[in-house]
Amino acid sequence: MKEKCLVNSRIIDPKNNIDEVGGILIDSKGKIKAIGKKVTKDSVSKETEVIDCKNKISIPGIVDLRVFVGEPGYEYKENFRTLSEAALSGGVTSVATMPNTSPVIDNVSILDFVKRRAKDKSTIKINPFATLTKGLEGKEMSEFGLLQIVGAVGFTDGIKCVQSNRVMDKIFNYSKSLDTLIVQFTQDNELSLDGSVNEGIVSTRLGLKGIPDIAEKIIIERDLSLLEKYKNRYHISTLSSKASIPVIENYKKKGLKFTAGVSINNLSLNENDIGDFRTFLKLSPPLKKEEDRLSLIEAVNNEIIDVIVSDHKPEDEESKRLPFQQATTGASGVETLLSLALELHHNKKVKLNTIIKALTSNPANILKIDAGHLSVGSSADITVFDIEKPWVLKKENIKSKSKNTAIEGRRMQGKVEKTFVDGVLLFNS
Repeated sequence: MKEKCLVNSRIIDPKNNIDEVGGILIDSKGKIKAIGKKVTKDSVSKETEVIDCKNKISIPGIVDLRVFVGEPGYEYKENFRTLSEAALSGGVTSVATMPNTSPVIDNVSILDFVKRRAKDKSTIKINPFATLTKGLEGKEMSEFGLLQIVGAVGFTDGIKCVQSNRVMDKIFNYSKSLDTLIVQFTQDNELSLDGSVNEGIVSTRLGLKGIPDIAEKIIIERDLSLLEKYKNRYHISTLSSKASIPVIENYKKKGLKFTAGVSINNLSLNENDIGDFRTFLKLSPPLKKEEDRLSLIEAVNNEIIDVIVSDHKPEDEESKRLPFQQATTGASGVETLLSLALELHHNKKVKLNTIIKALTSNPANILKIDAGHLSVGSSADITVFDIEKPWVLKKENIKSKSKNTAIEGRRMQGKVEKTFVDGVLLFNS
């Protein structure tokens, strides 16, 4: 591979406090050789391939902390190849994949298979989670030590929450010495039993069982109480409720170290968007009230919430085109993550630097992976986007194998133009 140089770009890298117009020089091994305003087409050799970014913005490749992929077992919904195509079109170069596969990733042999399969088929960087509990049953903790050795970046039950206080206490206690990342989907099973939407006016109007805010808050309070005792690495995967934010804020003010994420769906939509039983907007956690959405946005801007995720959960249409109560939860979203997040900037709700930080360096730091920054010597994983470009999401243009987007027809401003992984241009619009 010959040297490349991206020039005439606004470079934003929150981790290295870079926000300046300049260039990025990529060496023949796909590493960043030089970066900044001194890097121009005149400063490189004649053999270097010069790519004019035409004043577009260059950021570290996006790190998506919550992605579901269908391998193994659900390849008809998504596979590593189609996930890669969708992610690259959205500027995502690294993902953390959930263990809710078939079979589930709760043992060394399945994890090893997934890693080898991803290496062969994926063009983005796959960081697999293993399950917190065996079989996702919430009864017995997984073998954290062995799974970490093989390459699990953390442990989560994905769309399930560990209910047993005894099991969670054991998980916190045992994982402390291993420096294990615990990721919890915070929703109490009994309070959310048979629930399919947020509890309130919309659930009453549609005649559907609702999920109350306390279902999220009560699990957060329990886990943070355990965290206060054990001091583990702990991450709340997808906040959705205004009521949970003061709890998180209070524990952080007390000096407790943990992180929290939010799905872009809960920042961009509210329960009214469900309309008359639009099953493509049946999500978990469910869409909440507008006041919840605005509170979550404010928490992102104030960096109480650390990470924005796509919560990419591809589902075939047969699973979504059912009566609302029976339809599967989830939406495809990895390719629209950045564009939707940029709406928060255009609406003057969240600072651009904060958005980029929540999509790049923060998730990379949580996972403890070498990504989310543009340091000299690091892999040239780079996303170039036009912050002003208007576009409309059309079903036929979705690259994910499943087309279950919650935002079909939405008009957006800001689109990815180029995505590099290890210095190789893998997406070019």
